[in-house]
Amino acid sequence: MMNIPLSRSQLARRAVRPQPHRSSRLAWRLLMYLIVIMGAIIMLYPLIWMFSASFKPEDQIFANSSLLSPSWIINNYSDGWNALDYGFTVFFVNSLIICLGAVVGNLISCSMAAYAFARLRFRYKAFWFIVMQGIILLPTHVMIVPQYILFKDLGWVNTFLPLIAPKFLATDEFFVFLMIQFIRGIPRELDDAAQMDGCGRLAFYWRVVLPLSLPALVTSAIFTFIWTWNDFFTQLIYLNDESLYTIPLALRTFLDSTGNSAYGQLFAMSVLSLLPVIAFFLLFQRMLIEGAATTGIKG
Repeated sequence: MMNIPLSRSQLARRAVRPQPHRSSRLAWRLLMYLIVIMGAIIMLYPLIWMFSASFKPEDQIFANSSLLSPSWIINNYSDGWNALDYGFTVFFVNSLIICLGAVVGNLISCSMAAYAFARLRFRYKAFWFIVMQGIILLPTHVMIVPQYILFKDLGWVNTFLPLIAPKFLATDEFFVFLMIQFIRGIPRELDDAAQMDGCGRLAFYWRVVLPLSLPALVTSAIFTFIWTWNDFFTQLIYLNDESLYTIPLALRTFLDSTGNSAYGQLFAMSVLSLLPVIAFFLLFQRMLIEGAATTGIKG
C-alpha cells in the first residue's frame, strides 16, 4: 500500500489539532491550581476578616458578618495605639528587645553546641546527644515551675532576663538538632584542609562552619523570632509591670471578663502586630526555604 505524502495544509491542520493528552494535562493543572487557591482563601480568611473588622465600628463587628461594611473608620488604630497607660510603641520595643536577644542567643549557643556534636570528639558524646534528644520531648509546662523558682531566687522575675538569658545556653534543642544535620553535610575534607593551614577548632567554626551554615542559621533565626514574638505563656509568668509588657500581653488587656471588651481596637492592634513577623519572613523567605530543604536532605 502506497503512502501518499500529506500537503502542507494538511500537516498544518494536524499540527494545530489539540492532542487529547495535552488537553487532559491542562485540565488537571487548572483543577490543581483551583484547589490550591481555594485552600489559600480558606486559610487566609481569618486574617482577612480580622483586617476588615479592624475598620468597623464596635457594634458592627459581630452583627455584620460581611467583609464589607457600610461605614469604615480608622479610629480603632489611633484609639487602640493610645488606649493603655503606655503607648503601643513601648510594647513593640519590648517585644523587639526580647526577640532580638533570643535570636542572637540561639544563633550563638545552638550553633556552637551543634558544631561540638557534629565535629568534635569528647567523652560520653553519644550519651549527651541522647539526653538532648530526650529533652525535646519534655513539655514546657514541666520545666516552668523549677525555672520560675530559680529565676526568682536570682531576682530576675519582672525583667527580660528570664526570656533572653536561657537562649545563650542552647536551651532550644530543636535548633541544635537542626544545625547538627546541616553541619554534618559539610565535607570532612574541609576539616583536613583547615588543619593543614594551621586553622584551629574555633577558627574553623568561625571562618568555615558559620558561613556555610547560613541557610540553617537563617531558618533558626526566623523561627526563633516568630515563636518569641507570639509567645504569651512565658511572658505572662515573668512580666508583671505594664511597662514591660510585650505585644501578646498588651493585646490581652483589651479583653475584659466583665464584657467591656474593645474588639475593634484589639483587631486593629493585632493587624499591626503581624507586620513585623510578615516582614521578617518575607525578607528571609528564600534562605528559609533553602535551609529547610538542605537540612532535610543532608541528615
